Amino acid sequence: MAEQNTDRISKYLTPRLQDMVFNELSPDYLARSGAEEMLGGVPVPVGYEGSEASVTIDIRRIVINMARVIGGDPTFMYSKNYADFISHAAGGDDEGAALMLVSEGAKSADKGDLEDCCMLMRAALRLSPKCRQALYLYGRACKEIYETEPELSDDGMGDEEKIGLFKAESIETFELLTMIHPDFAMGYYFLGYGYLNMGLYLKAQLTWKEFLEHSSGSELETSEMDGDTLLALRDEVSGLVDELSGPVEIEKGCNMVMSGDYQGGKSVLSEYRDGKYAEWWPLWYYLGVAESALGNSSEAIEAYKKVLTLSPSNTDAMEELASIYALTGDEENAAKYREKIHIIKDNVYGDA
Repeated sequence: MAEQNTDRISKYLTPRLQDMVFNELSPDYLARSGAEEMLGGVPVPVGYEGSEASVTIDIRRIVINMARVIGGDPTFMYSKNYADFISHAAGGDDEGAALMLVSEGAKSADKGDLEDCCMLMRAALRLSPKCRQALYLYGRACKEIYETEPELSDDGMGDEEKIGLFKAESIETFELLTMIHPDFAMGYYFLGYGYLNMGLYLKAQLTWKEFLEHSSGSELETSEMDGDTLLALRDEVSGLVDELSGPVEIEKGCNMVMSGDYQGGKSVLSEYRDGKYAEWWPLWYYLGVAESALGNSSEAIEAYKKVLTLSPSNTDAMEELASIYALTGDEENAAKYREKIHIIKDNVYGDA
């Protein structure tokens, strides 16, 4: 979790703190524990309303709840006091405190409470920003949340903004993990899937090649999982790397078109007009862009119409068709596609 993006998902976590009960620790305890400067006059989270923990003072539980508060709402007015006390309770060992929170977060994840896991990992990373275990568990928890969000919604679609924010948080966290701990193979494994989910095929392929490199040889013996499991993952990733050869070339062709190499991009993309990738509408869209830029209006029109057979509401393709027809003097067809664009956008934004 990059520091500048601390609040990316806070709005989904802070509601978890609404029922937290706060109370002040006794002056006697503060004096005995050496925490007077940190917590003197500061209310601390003793537990959730209605729970036994809210009436029974348990310092370890208070520490965990402090972590939930600063992980859920980093702008909380006593966040620094809480972070200092968590470290103090661990003997001033920030890394040790972070690992304690990782252990607690793993328990929450095992119970299916992924948001609680996220709060605890965010607190752990505040204490120890380079903690490998915290980065890994945080990235996985965010990934699990955005992947399961559609399943938990009534319409099967989920909260699109929530999915996007947790996806961005997960991918950024795995990117950070691979930069800080480049020898940790599993960071590349999940980052590769993140890139694949975004349609970044070249990045996914290169990332998975890093996984294969860092999970080979003697590293199998020191891995945190058994050798058979890691070997199975290597077989899985090897197959995916091979399968991505076509998508990587298509992505390369699209990028060539976007960079202005229309003839080169057309040559690459034309190789995939037939076969299993012929149903990918971006292939045809960028072929259309290339053909249009090269002055081949009829070929461009054919490509854009192919886009619409695969993606019927694609207004970008419609706009290109309207533009080409207008330039060639076919105002009837130009008007037809402008009207289609108007209808689609009116249906999407009409109630806004």
